[in-house]
Amino acid sequence: MPENLSDVLTDHLAAATFESLPPEAVSRAKTRLLDALGLIAAGVRAQGSAEIVRLVEGWGGRPDATVLTTRTKVPAMHAALANAVLMRSYDFEPVGADRADGVQIPSHITGTTTSVALAVAEARGASGRELLTAMVYGDDLAARLGHATGFDVYGGGDNTGTINALGGTATAGILMGLDAAGLKRALGIAINQLGGTIDNINDKTLSFKLPIALSSRNAVFSAELAAAGFGGPDDPIGGRFGFLSQWSAGDPDLAAITDGLGSAFYADATIKPWPTCRASQPSLDATVQLVSRFGVRARDVERAVVHLTPRVKNGFVGQEFRMGESPEVSGAFSIRFAVATALLDGTVRVDHQTREHMESPRLASMLDRVELVPSLDPSAGSAAEVEVTLRSGAVHRVRVEKALGDIHFTPLDDERILRKFRDNVAWGGLTPEAGDRLRDLALGVDAIADLGEIPALLAR
Repeated sequence: MPENLSDVLTDHLAAATFESLPPEAVSRAKTRLLDALGLIAAGVRAQGSAEIVRLVEGWGGRPDATVLTTRTKVPAMHAALANAVLMRSYDFEPVGADRADGVQIPSHITGTTTSVALAVAEARGASGRELLTAMVYGDDLAARLGHATGFDVYGGGDNTGTINALGGTATAGILMGLDAAGLKRALGIAINQLGGTIDNINDKTLSFKLPIALSSRNAVFSAELAAAGFGGPDDPIGGRFGFLSQWSAGDPDLAAITDGLGSAFYADATIKPWPTCRASQPSLDATVQLVSRFGVRARDVERAVVHLTPRVKNGFVGQEFRMGESPEVSGAFSIRFAVATALLDGTVRVDHQTREHMESPRLASMLDRVELVPSLDPSAGSAAEVEVTLRSGAVHRVRVEKALGDIHFTPLDDERILRKFRDNVAWGGLTPEAGDRLRDLALGVDAIADLGEIPALLAR
């Protein structure tokens, strides 16, 4: 390991330029930005969003950046927090930080880095190229740290409260023009604000949105405090009790941090086709394929068996479905709910994450017919096989190894990505014309000098 790993990383971050970005990294970042803006628009209707927005608006303060979906300006760190909550609402944002071989680690980096970038770029009057540059470098840092430390999604911690904060801090610091020393100070401040628990998801609470949002707020705070001259540890990443020491699942993989640094840029590599946890999507994908391929009608289903590995079955997505106090959370993290809904309607949409659908007799009837069994070999990873028996006695099966949406193996085509975006902005109440303009701004953001039209279009 270098004598001071943080110096290596902050020298790299301080040299960030748009011209240094490979075309693929720019294209991927535009897609993530498009997806994120659609989800922020949709999130305005989610449970808890109005309360967060009112709270942040009530804090007031320096009018740096817009609380997206409103016309209210607040300090950038508060805007970043609210933006992240909106984006996280349906567990629908980009996921899965990749590396050189395409292997992904569970992550939701975009929810923080994009929220930070939009707030700080507005506050600083940054251009679209500057926003993209900060996003890509911040995403890459978080992805590298995620692979270096390892992460077990069923291990109890939530890495949206760890790697996200550091990636977001890099994003904010680059947009603020911090030099290498300032970026190191900012990362050193940020590591004092890390954490999060998967019990937010196990217990199906709205707090599942908080680690990603607090990472956003804390990232901007850390960069601003560093800009004021406040200091932090000398090597916040590689020091004796730095990030790697505190948060690695085992021995950290240092090569994941430095290999290809500056030439390869990693980030969330999955654009989700459905608003459910990624761990449930192989089961959902198999069900959607089964309904489409065999013309299965809900009334004809006698029984559906979802074959999973024991690890997935015993994880939070394998729990019995109960709507509870937070229906969107309960639905997003339930395989039984996803499969039952897809058997009814051939898909899962954000409008399924509502009490109306969850309390419907048709869903209750289908849930009674869905069974999850831990019958797959543990080596099968996240694979799932859905077997449906019809009242006629016919049996249909579909197995999915890798669910739709992974850009390396099962990518969504451009039309599917745009359809997702249009559906989300419509759910959020935007007109088709506003949605089309927002799409054009996101996909052409590198040509925009003034980003002010984006919050204006999102305002309700």
